[in-house]
Amino acid sequence: MSSSPQGWPAPQQPYPPVPPPPGAPQPSPTTSGLAIASLITGIVCLVPPLGLVLGAFALASIKRKGQNGKGLAIAGMILSLISTLLVAAGFATGAFKDFADGARKVQEEVASTDSAFALRTGDCFNQPGGAVSEKEVMTVKSVDCAKPHDAEVTGSFKLADGAYPGVPAIEKQAEDRCLTISEQYSLDSWAVPENAVTFYYHPTEDSWKLQKDRTVTCAFAAEKGKLTGSLRADATTLDADQVAYLKAMNALDAALFAEPEADPEEDLDANVTWAGSVEEALDGTIAQLKGHTFPGASAAPVAEVVKELEKARKHWAKAAASKDSDTFWTHYEPGYDALPLDLGKDARAALKLSTKAPVEPTS
Repeated sequence: MSSSPQGWPAPQQPYPPVPPPPGAPQPSPTTSGLAIASLITGIVCLVPPLGLVLGAFALASIKRKGQNGKGLAIAGMILSLISTLLVAAGFATGAFKDFADGARKVQEEVASTDSAFALRTGDCFNQPGGAVSEKEVMTVKSVDCAKPHDAEVTGSFKLADGAYPGVPAIEKQAEDRCLTISEQYSLDSWAVPENAVTFYYHPTEDSWKLQKDRTVTCAFAAEKGKLTGSLRADATTLDADQVAYLKAMNALDAALFAEPEADPEEDLDANVTWAGSVEEALDGTIAQLKGHTFPGASAAPVAEVVKELEKARKHWAKAAASKDSDTFWTHYEPGYDALPLDLGKDARAALKLSTKAPVEPTS
């Protein structure tokens, strides 16, 4: 008897296995897992050469262990060989690259397709048929603003709850409010291209009832061609000096834009009242420009703008005090001449704003 190093008796040797009695049924051979894996890999084309390797190992294991699955392993190897040849041909001919490019393009198309209800301020997008065409729209394609696009969202507003107000009533609100929203979105009107027009989406009767849609979405849209580059010019993209100048000048532009349709011969009171509002706007613009300290090279040209505005104010004050249409016209024309469309171009250049002055309407 031998002992272990610890002094304990050596463990007994296990009894040898007892063979089954003659005539007892032998256990059924198992199916090779490698053969199954080879077949599956061949069927799904998952790393095609792997199926060949698994099949080869499976055949060796089957022969050594007496397992089932030889046919599965061979089938897997054949399928994997076919897949390997197809993959090689695909790479050789460029078919896989074309397929991948197509798949990527589809993915980009899907990813860039948004609900028209999900548009947000600053989004640029394309609409089938162009944005200025009137149609019901459910989806649009989002576009990087640096690339050509149909429209750019400038903001939105909510309509009051209740019964559907009807298209004419909604359009009346949208035309007024979207104009204001777009002007606030792009304070620099000189930077807005000539082909850009105010545009909006509004609820339909169905979307009002079924989706509780109350939102009017405002935008700049290309009347023809495309827009390129964002038109946003507000406190998020401009500095304080640029904003101060533009807000002062835009208040005057808004007053001038409100000119009555009737001539003073037809409605003198309306024209005199309007001339008074222009004089008041000139007072406000002058005060704002004088009240802001413009830096460096912009100080002198802004001061020149103030001088021109003060000259114009004298004419508009006299127009506002007119007792007849002849007197009104006498001061109206020099008043407008003192406010040319390119007024402030040098100040704009110094402030790094657009210097492309608007053109006189042809009609």
